Amino acid sequence: MYLIGYDIGSSSIKAALVDVEKNITLKVAQHPETEMDIMAQQAGWAEQHPEEWWKNLCLATKKLLVETNVEPSSIKAIGISYQMHGLVVVDKDQKVLRPSIIWCDSRAVEIGNQALADLGKETCFKHSLNGPGNFTASKLKWVKENEPQVFDKIDKFMLPGDYVAMKMTGETQSTMSGLSEGVMWDFMENKPADFLLDYYGIDENKIPEIAPTLSIQGVLTANAANELGLKKGTPVSYRAGDQPNNAMSLGVIEPGEIAATGGTSGVVYGVVDKNIYDTQSRVNTFAHVNHTKSDPRLGVLLCINGAGIQYSWVKQQFASDGMTYDEMEDILSAVNVGSDGLRITPFGNGAERIFGNKNIGSHIFNLHFNRHQKAHFYRASLEGIAFSFVYGIEVLKELGLSVDVIKVGNDNLFRSPVFSNTIAALVNANIEVIETTGAVGAARAAGVGASIYQDLKEATGKLKTIKTYENVGTNASYQDAYQAWLRDVKKLLEDY
Repeated sequence: MYLIGYDIGSSSIKAALVDVEKNITLKVAQHPETEMDIMAQQAGWAEQHPEEWWKNLCLATKKLLVETNVEPSSIKAIGISYQMHGLVVVDKDQKVLRPSIIWCDSRAVEIGNQALADLGKETCFKHSLNGPGNFTASKLKWVKENEPQVFDKIDKFMLPGDYVAMKMTGETQSTMSGLSEGVMWDFMENKPADFLLDYYGIDENKIPEIAPTLSIQGVLTANAANELGLKKGTPVSYRAGDQPNNAMSLGVIEPGEIAATGGTSGVVYGVVDKNIYDTQSRVNTFAHVNHTKSDPRLGVLLCINGAGIQYSWVKQQFASDGMTYDEMEDILSAVNVGSDGLRITPFGNGAERIFGNKNIGSHIFNLHFNRHQKAHFYRASLEGIAFSFVYGIEVLKELGLSVDVIKVGNDNLFRSPVFSNTIAALVNANIEVIETTGAVGAARAAGVGASIYQDLKEATGKLKTIKTYENVGTNASYQDAYQAWLRDVKKLLEDY
């Protein structure tokens, strides 16, 4: 018996097969091998064609089946993890009306800021735990204001995972956890956030049917099964945004547990059991995958848009053709902590929430032509990203979260000892690297939704920790380098 899980990222689509009886991950496949394009018609914009997600998902699935030789009939449930905060709009025939405005698009910042000013912080934060910000609801309002001919044709608006599930099942649905990540859920009233939708002039009928996050949400149609190479009638039994899903995949499901990931963006995610919010919107609170009104589980999410994308850019610009990240690690490890004074800020991927949605860009400081070489750029890039994590974790601590142990996956920036040791030293925490991925977690959660596992604890109960970066106390050289970087950031914010 097998479960299949998908991770719909902005870089690629991953598909994973989990063997239930053996409790192992059989295989993870990815498509495309190179990163998917992100369209940016204007500065601060970021769009993708949802049809490309579906095409690549089908290709990843077929690749997975060929490489494992698993019979489609033995796959008993499907789970979906997806890039958060995106907007997909479809007409009554389920035709996509425009490219998706994805998570790192900044065009709706001012719309959200104005909504917060008009509605008031007390209303927004007590009901939605967030300001409207640059989230899905505000992006839909942008379409209403700037593309009325598109808006008038909208039958339903969805998040990226809702679109993929629609392609699989023919059903237009969303979830409460999904609506909360779009800042469209009222936690006080336990229903869609009418106060915000009414303010934006958005008819609540445009919200899809709401399904539980862990439940059978439909089954594969004959057409979808044919395109995927799977069996008609296979249930889709889980969908969640990538960061709540990543946390769950790492076994972070109970209050006090912390997860992190260093992909294109960087995230630290802590689970709490009460309504916690930051009135400065530096971090955001959403429903976790196992949240219920009677037994709250909320995720406090710190997001740094410019993270792995900066290191990828540095690799493209400076590294030799064919050089791997492991080879870059070997080279940069010879450079001293602090990169001999070279400092880089990674904020070049759109507006950053931790800075009040300011788009301050990425900057290089203290470059000396006779001193700094490629290795310094590699290390300074990684350190700059690590320092941004530390900056954000200090915000989480202000809100009362304890960050003693951070659980991370083995498929992102945390594979770098330099990156991980920098964070561990500065936040006084142990970092546990766990052998799993978001796609694997989605597959396991699908088993819960399809009643193959009793609950998430059973589904994630045998995760393997493969490495721990120990908290060895704050090293003066790390602290000096961080404080110098912090002075750069504060000056940028003053000048913005």
